[in-house]
Amino acid sequence: MVAAGVALGLAFSGSTAAHAEPSVAELEKQLDEAWNKLEPTIERHNAVRTELARKKREAEALQRKIKPLQLQVDLALNRVSEIAAVSYKTGNTTMLNALLTSGSPTDFADRLALLDEYAKGQQARIKDVVALKARYDSQKAPLDALVAQLTRTEAELAKQQKQIDAKIKELQALRLKAYGTTGAVGNLRPAACPYEYIGGPGGKAAKFACSQIGKPYSWGADGPGSYDCSGLTMAAWAKAGVSLPHNALQQSRRVKSVSRSQLRPGDLVFYYSDVHHVAIYVGGGWVVHAPNSGDSVRMRRLSVGPIHSYGRPG
Repeated sequence: MVAAGVALGLAFSGSTAAHAEPSVAELEKQLDEAWNKLEPTIERHNAVRTELARKKREAEALQRKIKPLQLQVDLALNRVSEIAAVSYKTGNTTMLNALLTSGSPTDFADRLALLDEYAKGQQARIKDVVALKARYDSQKAPLDALVAQLTRTEAELAKQQKQIDAKIKELQALRLKAYGTTGAVGNLRPAACPYEYIGGPGGKAAKFACSQIGKPYSWGADGPGSYDCSGLTMAAWAKAGVSLPHNALQQSRRVKSVSRSQLRPGDLVFYYSDVHHVAIYVGGGWVVHAPNSGDSVRMRRLSVGPIHSYGRPG
């Protein structure tokens, strides 16, 4: 389980205080540095959210699995209650007196044997119920623990989400300071996209990614109206029929490794030593990615950031 409570610890450089007015390049550098501290936390949050959804499915599956067992336990406990009620009303003394006042010794022996069998039968029933209840409890205990863990995780995620939103607000203010209210500069699609078209799943994934250009970045989003980096690549490959997790590092572990010379449209490009950013290759040395808060899905050159590795889903 990925730890949910991650301290963000972002701080913008105070070096600009000495300057009357920092340049766009200086602000852009601050923005990149701040975002590279925040994005790993967002990707860890995505991993937690994915794990949380998986555990919820496990809890629901386990609940469905033990439901028939719970019904069996309830029925068995009802039978034991009936036995206890009969025993309370009749009592062993009353039953023994009835046997002693019966007719012939043969009848007495027969009834005693019957009573013995009855007692054994009830003991066996009670023993079976105890075993059934123990089996039910052993299966339900992990479910109870899982539900408790999910409750704690959801509380941590809510706290973390507020922290991330606060930092994104700071980044957005920095971006507006750098670029004004018009958002990021530059052409979102400076070349044909896909730059190269191939058939198959990779071609479908690349084409889908290109069709999302211009949609806003939103952390934790996987479409259709907005995306973060791993949400975009996950959605693109889902369009091609391939399931990927919503986390850059986990995606890098799920795909087949390829070299730069082997790159073809649809392949994924992973960035930074801790793999906290991912883009999708569209050919001609271009990738499509969801950059950061305040920006939009766009094309960029392959080597703008420090590349960690390349991978091919499917």
